[in-house]
Amino acid sequence: MVGTAVLLAVLPLTGCGAPPDRSAATPVTPPTPTWPAAPTVVPTLPVAPTLGVTPTPAVPTPTVAAVAVACRGRPSADRVVRLLRGDVLPRDVPVRAVEGPLCADGWQYTVLAVSGHEELQAVSREESGALRLVTAGTDVCSIEVRAAAPPAIRTLACDDVTGTRPGA
Repeated sequence: MVGTAVLLAVLPLTGCGAPPDRSAATPVTPPTPTWPAAPTVVPTLPVAPTLGVTPTPAVPTPTVAAVAVACRGRPSADRVVRLLRGDVLPRDVPVRAVEGPLCADGWQYTVLAVSGHEELQAVSREESGALRLVTAGTDVCSIEVRAAAPPAIRTLACDDVTGTRPGA
C-alpha cells in the first residue's frame, strides 16, 4: 500500500517538465477585431406645425365623363351637319338631328335622319377650337372611338351594334 501511495504522489509530477521561460518568449498580442463602419445617421428635425392653417383634402377632378350630356349648342346640330356636307352627305339631301349632339370631354355623338336613307351616326371631336369629324356612318365604333373616346361616347357609338337604340 505504501508503494501505491508513493506512485500516486509521484505520478502527477511525471510528464511535467520545467515551466517555460517567459522572458525569452515574444509577447503575443491578441488580434484586433475589425467591425463594419457604423452607418452615418443624419438626424431629422421635427417640422413645426403651421398654426391657423387647416389642410384641405384634395378633391379629385374627373378626367373622363361617364355620361354624355346635351351640348347646349356647342356644337349645334347644324354645325355637325355642315361638317358632314360634301364629304359624307350630299349637299341637297334633307337632314335633321334625331339625337344630340351629346357631349363628353370634347367629343360629340349625333344621330341624324337623312331623307331617303338610313339614320346616320356621327362622332366628332373638338381639337384646338375646331370641330373635327372622327367618323360617320351606320356603324361608328371605329378603332379611334374604341381607343380614345371617353366612355360615354364609346357607349353610345359602340354598345348599340344592332341599330335599335332605346327611344329610336
